[in-house]
Amino acid sequence: MDVSRGKKWQHRETVSGSAVEAGSCLAAATGLSRGRVKLAMKQGAVWLRQGKKRRRIRHAKRTVQPGETLEIYYDEALLTATPPEAWCLKDGEHYSVWFKPAGLLTQGSLYGDHFSLERKAELHFAGARHIHPVHRLDRETAGLVILAHGKKSAAALSALFREGKIQKIYRAELLGDISDAGESPFITEPIEGKEAKTEFAVESVDPDAGTSTALVRLHTGRMHQIRRHFDMIGHPVMGDPRYGKGNKNRFGLRLAAVNLSFLCPFLRRQVSFTTEETLPDPILRTVNLTLFR
Repeated sequence: MDVSRGKKWQHRETVSGSAVEAGSCLAAATGLSRGRVKLAMKQGAVWLRQGKKRRRIRHAKRTVQPGETLEIYYDEALLTATPPEAWCLKDGEHYSVWFKPAGLLTQGSLYGDHFSLERKAELHFAGARHIHPVHRLDRETAGLVILAHGKKSAAALSALFREGKIQKIYRAELLGDISDAGESPFITEPIEGKEAKTEFAVESVDPDAGTSTALVRLHTGRMHQIRRHFDMIGHPVMGDPRYGKGNKNRFGLRLAAVNLSFLCPFLRRQVSFTTEETLPDPILRTVNLTLFR
């Protein structure tokens, strides 16, 4: 295989004859150096398929049996990129709450998981806990993410998200004066023909910058709902690379998930998690939830 054909490619190699070491097999099959194969394995870009089951493998000396298939998904830019730092805000028995910075994926892909919150958590807990993301944030969005530990915990928390029983509060910097958007605090335009409802409360207006800051509460969970809804009413999120006109900037998407609250199924009481007041970027800081009352 000629690996010079592109920076992003994939290859599958089914072992025949006798058992082999995964690293040596892939190096011979792809033309990559053993060092590059080891890097790809460390970063989660190599998979072992055994029948219908497929899972990541990270050790070059892993023995692969005849009939098993090695898969490598190689993206040079991703494998060599340094991910931003995430941190754990709450460590509980059944779940943990994390701050995911903008630019970090919630989960990995076939091409690797080192650039994901899921992998950051696995390393943080040194493999002692199973990690189950029960919801996601867009890569461009910063903020709070809940990771479940164990299948029962994941099922319980996923049910809360699915049933809309977890309150999610975001802060968004918007183009223009959002206080001119009308008296209703709700945006209810359908998204792709489906019901969608977004509630917002104005925090501040900056006439000099031509922007507003609002707290946003989701009542439905459509893809890119906040970004699409505010674009629909002419006040797109600042820095959004996909939606809106006149809202581009050099700082990236100005949207953050700043509060999560719900009736904890394990403690059987209301819990609330918010970002820290000391964060340098004001878009990320603690919120005043009384604006919604």
